[in-house]
Amino acid sequence: MDFVLLMSRLQFAMTAFFHFLFVPLTLGLSTISAIMLTLYYSTNKEIYKDMAKFWAKLFAINFALGVATGLVHEFEFGMNWSVYSRFVGDIFGAPLAIEGLLAFFMESTFIGVFLFGWDKLPRAVHLLGAWLSSIGSNLSALWILIANGWMQHPAGAKVAETLAGKRAELADWWAVVFNSVADIKFWHTTTAGMILSATFVLSISAYHLLKKQHVEFFKRSAYIALVFGFIASVGEIVIGDLHAHEVTKTQPTKLAAGEALWESKGHANISLIVWADESAQKNVVEIPLPIPGLLSLLGAHNPNAEIKGIKDLQAEFESKFGPGDYIPPVNFCFWAFHLMVYLGFYFVVLFALGLKKFENLENSTGYLKLAMYSLPLPYIACWLGWAFAEVGRQPWIVYPLVDNYGEFVLPEIGLKTAQAVSPLTNVEVVISYVLFILVFVGLAMADFYLLAKFAARGPEKEAELY
Repeated sequence: MDFVLLMSRLQFAMTAFFHFLFVPLTLGLSTISAIMLTLYYSTNKEIYKDMAKFWAKLFAINFALGVATGLVHEFEFGMNWSVYSRFVGDIFGAPLAIEGLLAFFMESTFIGVFLFGWDKLPRAVHLLGAWLSSIGSNLSALWILIANGWMQHPAGAKVAETLAGKRAELADWWAVVFNSVADIKFWHTTTAGMILSATFVLSISAYHLLKKQHVEFFKRSAYIALVFGFIASVGEIVIGDLHAHEVTKTQPTKLAAGEALWESKGHANISLIVWADESAQKNVVEIPLPIPGLLSLLGAHNPNAEIKGIKDLQAEFESKFGPGDYIPPVNFCFWAFHLMVYLGFYFVVLFALGLKKFENLENSTGYLKLAMYSLPLPYIACWLGWAFAEVGRQPWIVYPLVDNYGEFVLPEIGLKTAQAVSPLTNVEVVISYVLFILVFVGLAMADFYLLAKFAARGPEKEAELY
């Protein structure tokens, strides 16, 4: 692999890694804080006011540092991926512009209303500010995921020849906005943010309950997190099924790599554990899940449907695009996808068990330790999901438009990652990579320090129940 291409990919992956330390917590914690504020204004119990203030403080810290990483992410499209930006700018730039001008403006404005409106604004206005802040956070995610979803499934586009060469142009704006891949990615990502935020609240609550500090405060916080997290984790399994179905139709190579399926099969099964010899194109270790036809059922909603294998897909892509390797790394994709799924089921169990033990939660030492040490797991699940989504579409940065389980609709829009990189020198890409690492490590350390400091401190006072 060309050095500039490799470093540009690593740099983008690194910035995405750091950015996603902040994004999912922002998505979910804004909603949890708004729920607590709603409980305060509907019950007049001071404990809910103190809960809303405490968790909103942690949300604000995370939001501020998340903004910094997100801005750098967008700059990279021009710095490292200028060829890609020229090719897709007519389409890709529009959702990003709307995100900045509408959603982010809305989010940042009403965060101020929520954080600084205490006892200064009418209750209805203050509560509306909290909910609009939460809605704005999720609308930001929506427009960004519309842009990303278009890269995965470039609907609503046409390809035109210009003096500067081939260019993707907008043909149908509503097809871009209501892109089936983008829409399901939005629900998948925001629900993951809810799970992460619920685990975050539960973990910090468990820390204080183990110390017998602010017991009523953190027991009530834990209850909200448990209910919120359980609903989200169950919903994520349903959404994940819909996402798998969509990927089967629109990115068949990603599905085949994610399941290490070398040969096309009807009544295809899912494997629990696989290790593949990618050079020999076979699995040397394979432990299947003993439910026949489950992969066909999940992928095509038909237990007898044929799922295309890696070898047949490679041949199809070669016939359409010429010689090349069109299959993403199989072992990486399989384990990224499957570990994410396994963690998804873990969260269902974690939240369900917490609800079962809730009456005596403060004395459930074993469960509280489990909850506290589970905090890194939703971050890992989010990173694995994004790694699978991005690595799984390689070698394409814009996947050829495919529909109806592998039928090419607009193959000419496909753009390979190797074709999209900026014409940088080795020195330039190394300097930018090192500087980005220093900046992001500094921001991450600041985030961890501030969150740990204020989370460990707890509420400013022991809240009154009535």
